[in-house]
Amino acid sequence: MAAANAPIAMREALTLTSLGIAPQFVTFTHVTMESEKYICVRETSPQNSVVIIDMAMPMQPLRRPITADSALMNPNTRILALKAQIPGTTQDHLQIFNIEAKTKIKSHQMPEQVVFWKWITPKLLGLVTQTSVYHWSIEGDSEPTKMFDRTANLANNQIINYRCDPAEKWLVLIGIAPGAPERPQLVKGNMQLFSVDQQRSQALEAHAASFASFKVVGNENPSTLICFASKTTNAGQITSKLHVIELGAQPGKPGFSKKQADLFFPPDFQDDFPVAMQVSQKYGLIYVITKLGLLFVYDLETAAAVYRNRISPDPIFLTAESSSTGGFYAINRRGQVLHATVNDATVVPFVSGQLNNLELAVNLAKRANLPGAENLVVQRFQELFAQTKYKEAAELAAESPQGLLRTPETVAKFQSVPVQAGQTPPLLQYFGTLLTRGKLNAFESLELSRLVVNQNKKNLLENWLAEDKLECSEELGDLVKTVDNDLALKIYIKARATPKVVAAFAERREFDKILIYSKQVGYTPDYLFLLQTILRTDPQGAVNFALMMSQMEGGCPVDYNTITDLFLQRNMIREATAFLLDVLKPNLPEHAFLQTKVLEINLVTYPNVADAILANGMFSHYDRPRIAQLCEKAGLYLRALQHYSELPDIKRVIVNTHAIEPQALVEFFGTLSREWALECMKDLLLVNLRGNLQIVVQAAKEYSEQLGVDACIKLFEQFKSYEGLYFFLGSYLSSSEDPEIHFKYIEAAARTGQIKEVERVTRESNFYDAEKTKNFLMEAKLPDARPLINVCDRFGFVPDLTHYLYTNNMLRYIEGYVQKVNPGNAPLVVGQLLDDECPEDFIKGLILSVRSLLPVEPLVDECEKRNRLRLLTQFLEHLVSEGSQDVHVHNALGKIIIDSNNNPEHFLTTNPFYDSRVVGKYCEKRDPTLAVVAYRRGQCDDELINVTNKNSLFKLQARYVVERMDGDLWDKVLQPENEYRRQLIDQVVSTALPESKSPEQVSAAVKAFMTADLPHELIELLEKIVLQNSAFSGNFNLQNLLILTAIKADPSRVMDYVNRLDNFDGPAVGEVAVEAQLYEEAFAIFKKFNLNVQAVNVLLDNIRSIERAEEFAFRVEEDAVWSQVAKAQLREGLVSEAIESFIRADDAAHFLDVIRAAEEANVYNDLVKYLLMVRQKAREPKVDGELIFAYAKIDRLSDIEEFILMPNVANLQNVGDRLYDEELYEAAKIIYAFISNWAKLAVTLVKLKQFQGAVDAARKANSTKTWKEVCFACVDAEEFRLAQICGLNIIVQVDDLEEVSEYYQNRGCFNELIALMESGLGLERAHMGIFTELGVLYARYRSEKLMEHIKLFSTRLNIPKLIRACDEQQHWKELTYLYIQYDEFDNAATTIMNHSPDAWDHMQFKDVCVKVANVELYYKAVHFYLQEHPDLINDMLNVLALRLDHTRVVDIMRKAGQLHLVKPYMVAVQSNNVSAVNEALNELYVEEEDYERLRESVDMHDNFDQIGLAQKLEKHELLEMRRIAAYIYKKAGRWKQSIALSKKDNMYKDCMETCSQSGDRELSEDLLVYFIEQGKKECFASCLFICYDLIRPDVALELAWMNNMVDFAFPYLLQFIREYTSKVDDLVKDKIESQNEERAKEKEEKDLVAQQNMYAQLLPLALPAPPMPGMGGPPPMGGMGMPPMGGMGMPPMGPGPMPAFGMPPMGSY
Repeated sequence: MAAANAPIAMREALTLTSLGIAPQFVTFTHVTMESEKYICVRETSPQNSVVIIDMAMPMQPLRRPITADSALMNPNTRILALKAQIPGTTQDHLQIFNIEAKTKIKSHQMPEQVVFWKWITPKLLGLVTQTSVYHWSIEGDSEPTKMFDRTANLANNQIINYRCDPAEKWLVLIGIAPGAPERPQLVKGNMQLFSVDQQRSQALEAHAASFASFKVVGNENPSTLICFASKTTNAGQITSKLHVIELGAQPGKPGFSKKQADLFFPPDFQDDFPVAMQVSQKYGLIYVITKLGLLFVYDLETAAAVYRNRISPDPIFLTAESSSTGGFYAINRRGQVLHATVNDATVVPFVSGQLNNLELAVNLAKRANLPGAENLVVQRFQELFAQTKYKEAAELAAESPQGLLRTPETVAKFQSVPVQAGQTPPLLQYFGTLLTRGKLNAFESLELSRLVVNQNKKNLLENWLAEDKLECSEELGDLVKTVDNDLALKIYIKARATPKVVAAFAERREFDKILIYSKQVGYTPDYLFLLQTILRTDPQGAVNFALMMSQMEGGCPVDYNTITDLFLQRNMIREATAFLLDVLKPNLPEHAFLQTKVLEINLVTYPNVADAILANGMFSHYDRPRIAQLCEKAGLYLRALQHYSELPDIKRVIVNTHAIEPQALVEFFGTLSREWALECMKDLLLVNLRGNLQIVVQAAKEYSEQLGVDACIKLFEQFKSYEGLYFFLGSYLSSSEDPEIHFKYIEAAARTGQIKEVERVTRESNFYDAEKTKNFLMEAKLPDARPLINVCDRFGFVPDLTHYLYTNNMLRYIEGYVQKVNPGNAPLVVGQLLDDECPEDFIKGLILSVRSLLPVEPLVDECEKRNRLRLLTQFLEHLVSEGSQDVHVHNALGKIIIDSNNNPEHFLTTNPFYDSRVVGKYCEKRDPTLAVVAYRRGQCDDELINVTNKNSLFKLQARYVVERMDGDLWDKVLQPENEYRRQLIDQVVSTALPESKSPEQVSAAVKAFMTADLPHELIELLEKIVLQNSAFSGNFNLQNLLILTAIKADPSRVMDYVNRLDNFDGPAVGEVAVEAQLYEEAFAIFKKFNLNVQAVNVLLDNIRSIERAEEFAFRVEEDAVWSQVAKAQLREGLVSEAIESFIRADDAAHFLDVIRAAEEANVYNDLVKYLLMVRQKAREPKVDGELIFAYAKIDRLSDIEEFILMPNVANLQNVGDRLYDEELYEAAKIIYAFISNWAKLAVTLVKLKQFQGAVDAARKANSTKTWKEVCFACVDAEEFRLAQICGLNIIVQVDDLEEVSEYYQNRGCFNELIALMESGLGLERAHMGIFTELGVLYARYRSEKLMEHIKLFSTRLNIPKLIRACDEQQHWKELTYLYIQYDEFDNAATTIMNHSPDAWDHMQFKDVCVKVANVELYYKAVHFYLQEHPDLINDMLNVLALRLDHTRVVDIMRKAGQLHLVKPYMVAVQSNNVSAVNEALNELYVEEEDYERLRESVDMHDNFDQIGLAQKLEKHELLEMRRIAAYIYKKAGRWKQSIALSKKDNMYKDCMETCSQSGDRELSEDLLVYFIEQGKKECFASCLFICYDLIRPDVALELAWMNNMVDFAFPYLLQFIREYTSKVDDLVKDKIESQNEERAKEKEEKDLVAQQNMYAQLLPLALPAPPMPGMGGPPPMGGMGMPPMGGMGMPPMGPGPMPAFGMPPMGSY
């Protein structure tokens, strides 16, 4: 069957390998396809990624680096589910990701391994474990829910599918298992069906299953069906069945009867079995797909077989439903993604023609609305109608495919049926059936509505329209409009009858809807007419309608000016204004005229409206001068000002301030230029200075920055308006820092009498010119002096103020200023009053009136400068009497007492409040001793030092310094730069310190001498204190200080001091002596204080005399001393002596240093003694370990054995490792054996060449590393038996196998290595690496065993590795076999052809060649066989026939000149009608003169150069060849050439047949003439018969009569007369029948009219319910007051199809 006519169309959607997916990943475990949208491929090592292929754009795969055991794409959305096993467990970790949002949706850790999983719905995952089945929703946070346990029949099965029905009430699980023992190659299928409602399972045998929904006739609810296919064997008999069963039958409802059918497998596919099943709900078909690529198609309703074919040469392992096309996708092992779909155009003809199943063809066509069953449906409809089965006929018409019977003829047919009493009219049955099935078409809707409208059952129409049962049309709307305008409007809208809709909206006055609807449908009504219509009745509605028009896309359909004129013609100014204001909102330049227009009409009629429009500022393009004039006339002076652009106009209007709001006028000034604004201000002031002053001031305030403050000031000054100046500057003052502005404001305020403002500004402002202001105020002589007081007080003019007030006799203001304003300036006032010779009584009274508020210090200064200090005596004494502690008060009083010499020393020593520096300074020139007293009292060090130095008072200075005990002061006086230092030191040593009884003073002095680095002076001082029987002779600190100072300054005295003094710090002083390198003095000090350890350290560390140290140690006999001696000996390398000293000291603390030194000196015998001593004091692992090592070094192995048996804390492992590293193997052997460290023991024994023992130890260690070390040692020692024992334990580890192999090979032990590997094959833990490595070794060293090894263990080999080895060693036959086993058919074929002497086998090569993916290899194989095996080339080509480009093969053979060699192949493939094949065969046939085959080839296969072949054959020497040429010309339509060739060869029969087939009358008549000319009368008669339809009778008779051949023409004449006689008889008969039909039709119409009054009942209340019992049926169509079809406003239906609603007839589809 040609593919184009097949009911199922197959195409290759894509190839996975073309997307970069390796073939090894195209398997059931790596590829998933949950729906027609996505394919998900999981790539494992090395790349570890997941490839997501969107079938909408398959060439753009999404590859993500993800490691997982399984990956599933959601059927609908880009959600990816991943499954991975948790390492070291049997648990699986499940995760769900949203790829687009890049977020994790859910995750869960399953407690058991998931063996299979699948998206059963877009929101639900099915998880199958070894024992149970779970459902996991992706919504919420829920965990997987257990649904059921697996039944026993699924144990040890590989789960291949899991499904649920759409309602999730039924679940099915499918698995496969090895076949029965008698037929193991037939895989067994098992199925578990589970009911969620009943919680029950049923075990069945099935390989594939699927759920489906099917609606049974009589049951409104669909039934749930399960379809499953099985293939079983029983007693050697194979049974293959398809079952379709209903699940959960509905009680009381018709159910689906069980169906089953056979699955027929061809003989070559007996071991094939179903692997997938898909159900097409669109077509109601079941697809069963088998593993080897067979497709079975069955009808769901009847289980009837529809189609079977092989769709893939490679095994199919995965399928997915294609719901959008009603087909399915399948993926095979080659990576092809095949898409199977139903061929809509051929499936029904195929079922009806090929299968001869007419009922199925009709049902299929109805079910899927398919073409091809038209004749069958029409024939069946006519049969039912003839049998009066109107209900069945109605159902058939309703379900007819592609609406075949939904025509006016069918309606007319039902109308014509007479109505039987008590029965529902057939027409109503028809309409009722259509309503239950779906929506009526336009004609049916119109007819049914006409019936309902006539019976006034409008509610039925409303219900049907709401349910979308009727197709709306303009005619239907016209019909309904007679009863309901609203319903008609809905129908018009649905029918898109735009003019009718607009008219309906206009009638309803819903004008806004007109615009909306017109925009939606793209209709353009007459807007101007509509607007005029609305204006007559509804002006506001007209405005709204006009606005809606203006907002239409594409602009307003009517000009705005026209619309405005329509309003104004009716004096609708407000409406026109409202419209224009709305449409002119964009403020466009092109609307300038309309803007002017709307302002003009309102300025003339409604000025306030115009004012509001202008206030909004929405227009900017109107005629401004025109509007300005109108505004001035209307009294809108402000608007006029805003629009005038000339200064005279503005000055003319602006003076009308009485009619202009002041604030607006002020704002207007902001729009003018600086010059114009000042001119206008000047005019305003000229016209009415008093009235307009506030406006001008306000404008000047508002726009002072633009106008300039100076200009405004000049303006006001020009009119001498200090008031204006005052108001203007008052607003500007706070923001101005100009001194002139502030002064002018003060001046204006003063001149306008604003004294308070003058006082405020002078008090608060910081910017006026103080000098200028002071002078102005003094000149102005204001009655209130407060402004002047403010200025002078703030800016330091107090003397001027005092002088002004005193001279103007304003003493009250002086008192007020001092007492209330600023008492702090009273000293300045007093000073000025003294200068002005004011009476002292007034001054004293003024001072006393202020009292404590008066600042004393400046007052004293002022009086002191004028030598009037005594004036303050009373004031100061008064303050003291009040308890004042003010330092300045007491300073002043002290100065008065000193000047009066009134017992000043008493005051200086007793008064605690005066400032010593101030008073002392005052005394220096009067009496230095008084100054010293004052400075001593205040501890004024610098001042006291200076005055004593200056006056040579060094004794006082020395006493003060000693008493002060201040380090800084000592530093200062003892500095070398102090020229008086020596005098001071003499007084300190001779007077101050001897007089002192305070240890602190002595200590401070000593410290100061030390700090000043005066050691000799210090020694002098200390000897006087310590050695001369003073109070401080036995002082501990001073003795220490004396010795330390001597150490530093005079070491020669140290030994003497040590001997003479006893009360000093011996340890500390000894350390200092050591630091000063006075070692003998230090040794003497330590000895004096019995510090033996420090003493011996001095001998060892400083004097460096070990001999003196040993003598000293013998003398004192202290352990600590011996310990120090021992450490010194150890440092000097006297190890043995040091060990003896440590033993004497009984010191075990330094055993680590002793051990290290003993090992370096190799004195292990002494070390043993020391370590034995140490073990008695401490239990240290290091000590015990070193003791063992020392025993080993001196070869005391028996002591080692004895020691390790005793309790010890040695780390034997580390000791053993150390002994091993030091090559003390015997000792190490003892240790390793004792601690059972078999691994180390084995290595040690290897070092000792004790190989057998090493093997035994390695066996106990059972460590790969140990085995390797022993093995390699045995190999090196050629102990191959022992090496093999070790090797067998190594090669079971995959990672170590290669290392062992290389070790053997590097040493040339090939045979031993092969023996080792062969022995390893039988191990329980033998793995792929052993088999592979042995194969590699065979390939390298024993090639004769390689093939046998490969065939025996092909499944356990790492084939890629072995392939490389065979390729390297050039074992081509074995390499070919490996390629085949690894499915690398391209490489296998290439190897065979490149190395054919070794690798070629014809049968094998055929099997390989059909499986290669590279098409070029096919043609390489053709060349290969042509060169090396031409006798088998046809066999090879036949195998590849389906894959080869036959044209290319023919070209290859033609170039090689061997076309005859492949003739059998070309004959076999000629059915494909390939041009190159046809021409090649035709050449061979011509060459072989095989005209029969050539004729057959030309006749059956027309794809070749026909004319070229004909031209070649027409010159051939054989007649038959030339006949074929004529035949070819005839087929090509070259009639004349064909006839001429036949004439040439006297093949007259061929000539006549050619003429007959040509249909050319001229050729036929020319042939008659030719026969007459040749005298061929019999040929003449034959030609008349053969060309009967072409030859004209008159020509034939004329030629016969003229050439005496009438007898030969007579048979033709008789035939012609008979034919024409029969035609006349038929015409007469047709005329009579036509007349009879017309009479019968007229009679029938009369009968119909006569029956109109026989039926009076109405239609039933609801359609399509049958009539009530006892009631008659409705009248026929003609009796309902309806005209016949021709009288409905439509032309009568002619014999041809009537165009529907004015549309031309549709072409054929």
